[in-house]
Amino acid sequence: MEQEAERYLQLNARLIERLRFEALFRGGSKERVLQVLRGYQNPDGGFGHALEPDLRGPSSQPEPVEVAFWILDELDAFDDPMVAEACDYLVSITTKDGGVPFVLPGVSEAPHAPWWEPEDDPPGNLIPTASIAGLLHKHGVRHPWLESATSFCWSAIARIEETTPYHARAIVTFLDLVGDRERADAEFARIKEAILATVTMDPFAEGEVHFPLDFAPAPLRHLSLFSDETLAEHLDARVRLQTHEGGWEPNFPMWTPLVRHEWGGYLTVATLKTFRAYGRPTT
Repeated sequence: MEQEAERYLQLNARLIERLRFEALFRGGSKERVLQVLRGYQNPDGGFGHALEPDLRGPSSQPEPVEVAFWILDELDAFDDPMVAEACDYLVSITTKDGGVPFVLPGVSEAPHAPWWEPEDDPPGNLIPTASIAGLLHKHGVRHPWLESATSFCWSAIARIEETTPYHARAIVTFLDLVGDRERADAEFARIKEAILATVTMDPFAEGEVHFPLDFAPAPLRHLSLFSDETLAEHLDARVRLQTHEGGWEPNFPMWTPLVRHEWGGYLTVATLKTFRAYGRPTT
């Protein structure tokens, strides 16, 4: 499995995914990953340049900060200066409600997937505010942005009665990683069924669906969302979904040919990480 995935990455993936694979599975240099990641960071501290493959422009956007932070998380590199610089950028785009928008109007300056459509005066959004805040809490980062973002997340989550898959995934990240466990557990108990309503339990369902492993790509730290049996069933299915080319392909729309390869590389590394996180062999 791993050898086939490595060949797939060599033939299809971006440099950053190839280096991530080397660092995570071949004892390669983590610093080389960080060097490449710095190339995606702009002088304002944000990230662009298609780090999030569906945002092709060079300018900074909120969502690529989340992508960068997940990479820093896997490398245990939240002491890197990129983190503080990115948080400074988040301060500069934070709305009056304390969150950062889903997407900024500047996205229109370059090609982008059609679902990244900006509003003229976009409000804060749990995507990506909640995931970014959760990761900062996980790593004990202290920055002025985190206080307002955390307050925003609590307020936004408290208003939720039903939700969407991507919002639910961000909420799970925040509630699993935030330090106030009593409050987090209470909110999770209240909206757990709403979260589960966004999950597709058939491991071979087709189309743009969201599986348990999308919500828990590694065992959750504090939340109990899926049974061990459900996770095992989906891990077994994920093995079978490896393509003959050796990778794992996206199940969401591909709006331009290049992003299939870029997302394929990203998801292939993510899938191998998930197998390892659950103690499944990858060799």
